Amino acid sequence: MSFPEAQVSQASYLFTSESVSEGHPDKVCDRISDTVVDLYLGADPGSRVACETLATTNKIVLAGEVRGPASVTHEVIEEAVRAAVKDIGYEQEGFHWETASLENVLHEQSVDIAVGVDATGNQDEGAGDQGIMFGYACTETDVLMPAPIYFSHEILRRMAVARKDGTAKGLGPDSKSQVTLQYENGKPVRCTSVVVSTQHDAGLSQDEVHELVLPFVRQVMPEGWVDEDTVYYINPTGRFVIGGPDGDCGLTGRKIIVDTYGGAAPHGGGAFSGKDPTKVDRSAAYAARWVAKNVVAAGLAEKCVLQVSYAIGVSHPLSIFVDTYGTNKVDEEKLSKVIGEMVDLSPRGIRERLALSNPIYAPSAAYGHFGREPDAAGHFTWERLDLVDELKSAF
Repeated sequence: MSFPEAQVSQASYLFTSESVSEGHPDKVCDRISDTVVDLYLGADPGSRVACETLATTNKIVLAGEVRGPASVTHEVIEEAVRAAVKDIGYEQEGFHWETASLENVLHEQSVDIAVGVDATGNQDEGAGDQGIMFGYACTETDVLMPAPIYFSHEILRRMAVARKDGTAKGLGPDSKSQVTLQYENGKPVRCTSVVVSTQHDAGLSQDEVHELVLPFVRQVMPEGWVDEDTVYYINPTGRFVIGGPDGDCGLTGRKIIVDTYGGAAPHGGGAFSGKDPTKVDRSAAYAARWVAKNVVAAGLAEKCVLQVSYAIGVSHPLSIFVDTYGTNKVDEEKLSKVIGEMVDLSPRGIRERLALSNPIYAPSAAYGHFGREPDAAGHFTWERLDLVDELKSAF
C-alpha cells in the first residue's frame, strides 16, 4: 500500500509551496498562543494548555482551556502577549502592541478530558485527543525538507531579519511568499516563478519595493536555479500598506500546510500552536518528522512518510505506517517493525525523548516547524539525527 504522492507522477512537472511571515495575521495568533504555552510550561512542565487566539483591528482575544500554576496570572499573560506583538514589529495605528485591547477568556480544562489524559495508578498518560499525524523527509535539501516550502520560508525569514536590523528599511511585518520549482525525474532543477507580497511604508513606490525584495530571492535560491526565464511577482496587486490583523482577521492554526511540508506530504489536519505536548496533534507530528528524517539521513530511503494514529486517553499508538514511495533501500515491512520496536511513540515516550515539556515553542510559530536547527536551548529537538546509527545497525 502507498499513499498517492502530492507531486504528480510524470517525468517533468511544476510544484508550488507558499509561506507566510511572522507578521501575517494568522501567524501573529500562532505566536501569541505559543507564548501562552511557554509561559505555563516555564512555570510548571506538567501544565495543560489549549490556547486559541483571534486578532483583528487593535483587538486580541485569547480563549481555550488551561491547567497550571496560579502564578500565571492574566497580568503575566498580557505582558508576555504584548511583548510578542512588539517583537514581531507591530507599532501601527490599526494594530499596536501597546494600545491594542486584550480580552482573556482562558478557563480551566475540563475534568472529563483530564481524567482520560492524566497518568494515575497503573494507567499511563493517554493521548490528549484522537487523530492521525504524519511526518515526512526527503533528500531535496540539506535539511531533508521539500525544496519549495524550504525556500519559501527562507525568503521571508531573511526579509524579517533585515527588516528588524534596519538593513531593509520600509518593509512591514506582514508578508507572503510562493515558490514554484520545475522537477525533472522527481528532482527539483530550477525555479520558474516566485511570488512575494510584502507590507511596506506608504512612501515606497512599487519599483522600490521590487528592488528591496529581489535580492532576498536571489540569495536563497541555489546557484543556477534562477535564470532569464524565471518570473517574479513582487506585490502583484500593487500597494500593500495596511496589513496584519488590521487588514485581515487572524486565527490560531490556520496555516497547517505552511507549518509542515507545503503540500508535498499528507497532513492529518491538526494544528500545532497553542497546544502543550500531551496533545498528539503536536507532539506526535514532531515525533513522526523526527523518525522520518532519521530514516532518510540513514540512507534507508530517499523519501519517507510516517503515519501514526491515536485515541484519546489511550497511551499507545493504534497504528504505525511507513511509506517510502518506492525509494527504499531496505525492506519496508521490516522498517515499520524496527521503528515500532526502536521508538516509544506513546505520548509520554515522545515527550520525554524529545524534551517537549520545556518552554520551547514560540520560535516554531513562524517559518515552519520542520527543517529548523536544533540548539542548546532545546528548540527543535525533533530535528536531531540521533537515531541514524541505530537505524543503520538494524539493517
